[in-house]
Amino acid sequence: MTPTEQFCRILRERSTDHLSAGRLLFTNQLYGQVISTLRQELDSMVRAIFLLNQDLAPRQHFIGQTLQNEKWTWPNTRSQITDRNMVDLANSMYGWTNSVYKLGCAFIHLSPMADYRNENPFRQLSPDEINSIKQHLHDYHSFPLANDLNMEAVSPYLLKVLDKVSSNLECYIGYLEADKIGVS
Repeated sequence: MTPTEQFCRILRERSTDHLSAGRLLFTNQLYGQVISTLRQELDSMVRAIFLLNQDLAPRQHFIGQTLQNEKWTWPNTRSQITDRNMVDLANSMYGWTNSVYKLGCAFIHLSPMADYRNENPFRQLSPDEINSIKQHLHDYHSFPLANDLNMEAVSPYLLKVLDKVSSNLECYIGYLEADKIGVS
């Protein structure tokens, strides 16, 4: 098995786990954990997007670092690739990844968002972020723009968003397996 094949297998297995966990968590109305799981799936997707926008030699370098359980650094440097680098690249291409990533991070880390059963977690976001999330939910999943952004209104869309990110990831995995470069 080549390093790329092994890397893609890891991405697929992780994605399968995320989808199963997301459904189980959703069934139990653990919406904060669904969002945390979505954030993990998005992590895989932004990594795949980042790799697709690298030439094959640096791509193999990063894949090798993953398989060696090392942090990603630019070849022949100690300069690390950060999540912010990858999210910014994906966001510049798609325009929505930053909002979902930031929301997911708020649920992964201890924050007032964890009190979503008692308080509207979206009040923690700026009006621009709220409008961005609403617009993307509307564009991709027909969320009514007139609705307020709160957990009650958003929760029915969580699995749809997770499924969409997962299906996009599967596409990108196929591109990685085909050694495509610059796919957006």
